[in-house]
Amino acid sequence: MIDVLVVGGGPTGLMLACELRLHGVGVVLLERLAAPTGESRGQGLHARSVEVMDQRGLLERFRAVSEEFRVGGLFAGEARPWPEGMDTAHPYGLATPQPVTERLLWERAGELGTDLRRGCEVVGLVQDGAGVEVELADGARLRSRWLVGCDGGRSTVRRLAGVAFPGEPATVQTLLGQLEATEEPERIAEVVAEVRRTQLRFGLHHEGGGVYRVIVPAEGVSEDRAAPTLEEFRARLRAVAGTDFGVHSPRWLSRFGNATRQAERYRSGRVLLAGDAAHVHPPTGGQGLNLGVQDAFNLGWKLAAEVAGWAPPGLLDTYHAERHPVGAAVIAHTRAQMTLLGTAPGAVALRGVFARLMDFPDVNRYITGVISGVDLRYDLGPGPALLGRRLRDVRLVDDPGAGRLYERMHAGRGLLLDRTGRLSADAGLDGDGWKGRVDVLVDGCPELPAPAVLLRPDGHVAWVGGEAAEAPGAEPGAGSEAGPGSEAGPGSAGPDGLVAALERWFGPAEWAAA
Repeated sequence: MIDVLVVGGGPTGLMLACELRLHGVGVVLLERLAAPTGESRGQGLHARSVEVMDQRGLLERFRAVSEEFRVGGLFAGEARPWPEGMDTAHPYGLATPQPVTERLLWERAGELGTDLRRGCEVVGLVQDGAGVEVELADGARLRSRWLVGCDGGRSTVRRLAGVAFPGEPATVQTLLGQLEATEEPERIAEVVAEVRRTQLRFGLHHEGGGVYRVIVPAEGVSEDRAAPTLEEFRARLRAVAGTDFGVHSPRWLSRFGNATRQAERYRSGRVLLAGDAAHVHPPTGGQGLNLGVQDAFNLGWKLAAEVAGWAPPGLLDTYHAERHPVGAAVIAHTRAQMTLLGTAPGAVALRGVFARLMDFPDVNRYITGVISGVDLRYDLGPGPALLGRRLRDVRLVDDPGAGRLYERMHAGRGLLLDRTGRLSADAGLDGDGWKGRVDVLVDGCPELPAPAVLLRPDGHVAWVGGEAAEAPGAEPGAGSEAGPGSEAGPGSAGPDGLVAALERWFGPAEWAAA
């Protein structure tokens, strides 16, 4: 039997396949399309997704084909300089077209041994207590222990699993495409600047060679969301800008709306949902692709633990508990942005007030933290402010060429970073306990804001040791209910607390010998 079937070969499904394969899980990925479409709806990686790629040794692949952008805010068209004091060693995003992201992750998933299959459409799904059976459009059947639907906003998996998808329908739509234009670039820039004084859902971005990424408001709402025609695109450009810029030879054309919906639950028995299959929202702020990649980063190690047999009770359910509130927060933020992007007098006035607020450094820092994902904190129970946050990349110092923390996380295991050298030994981590699940790194690390921290495979802090752990905790941000074994809390700052955290997130020490 297959360990995990991943349905959907976009960034979310591919990232999940990579995470599962790091732990030796057997993965078959089914992609409905026979070949990539070339459509580039997602345009890049925010800072947290940049960190994710670095934690898995993929960042240099992305940097080689991407341009950095250091822009803060990015909320409702209001961009500001990247603020000072952000808690990240990667204070930038990467402008990476979605087809490039998919190509890089497809290559990596293949390198790790994922069984990648194109032209495979799921049309039926039945689950029982031991697994899930799917039927494909060609009549073939496959059975797996677990199945994850990463098949987009119109998810077949979600529908077949009977998971409700409540929310708000689209009230406006926007046309998006990649086309050539005959108008002079200077004239295009002049018209775009004038139109965007009142209509921010409009733009022509030159991508080289006379090709532009074009966005323009649609007329009304198309119920079937069929791709627009070239003539419809031209007509809307003329209506909004007074010219169609001579657009022609479309590479691809699409439309999107401002619908916001979220799955009631991210898990139904042995079926889980991630990415757009779990939540849809307008692309304002560029969070959709990033949200899906980070869903996969949270889910991958937990599902791998379940497959391997060492997952403590309730671990897999923390995926919904942690990620559902994050998805809800992104939906709320995009709804707010769509209101600010309106053309009614009230919306224009409100946008003016918001623009002035964005000039305050603290506001810019807050908004940038929200959009980039670096301010995310999961609620893992009471404890210091660091508990539940992801740890920034820090320099290691004890060994020549010691490098950086993220370089030690490429294998996707948990990690105890211990500046003292005592806590890890006292907790039994100098022997075989938790071997293969948690690595131990003893290093002086002056940038670490605590004597020791236990990191989950997704880089979030699961325990804080030493005196720093006694500091009062801050209110968590978008996060979750406490995880498995939460009644024990984060435990003490000493070895007993560390053992409790290890058992809470990585199971009993004796599992490896069982």
